[in-house]
Amino acid sequence: MVETRCIASLHWLFLTMKEIERKFLVLSEDYKLGSKPVHVLQGYMLYADDGHARVRIVDGKSAVISIKKHISTISRWEFEYTIPVADAQIMLEKLCNGQIIEKNRYFPEFEGKKWDVDEFLGANDGLVIAEIELGSEDEYFDKPAWAGEEVTHDLRYLNAHLAEFPFEEW
Repeated sequence: MVETRCIASLHWLFLTMKEIERKFLVLSEDYKLGSKPVHVLQGYMLYADDGHARVRIVDGKSAVISIKKHISTISRWEFEYTIPVADAQIMLEKLCNGQIIEKNRYFPEFEGKKWDVDEFLGANDGLVIAEIELGSEDEYFDKPAWAGEEVTHDLRYLNAHLAEFPFEEW
């Protein structure tokens, strides 16, 4: 009986850690209206076709470590934990083997939904991608005029892939 409750509890825990997102290329800078960016430095310690482990520093003030495992093209398990910025800086320097991306992230809203828009810097300069997180894979949403072609199914646009194969090399 105890095992059943533990398994049911773990099942609930995993369901709450599921990330579902879709990605789009950006057509204009209209997403910037009313949205201030944060600077993100993100490195990959482990990367495989079906998941990754990364560390991220936001505006030099906060840091997280994340572990992701793909379920489908638009869904993945995601576990994210706050860590000290000093630890994250060491991880970026010592554990990421240069697989680091830098970007400015904006948080525009459209039709009641929050979007993340990443303007990539460095070797990925010129690439701008919008993401929306959804509650289910088939959830309906309105797409803003500044969001263009969907690239969710194109693995080249995964941040982990961009860290190893930058946009300037395509």
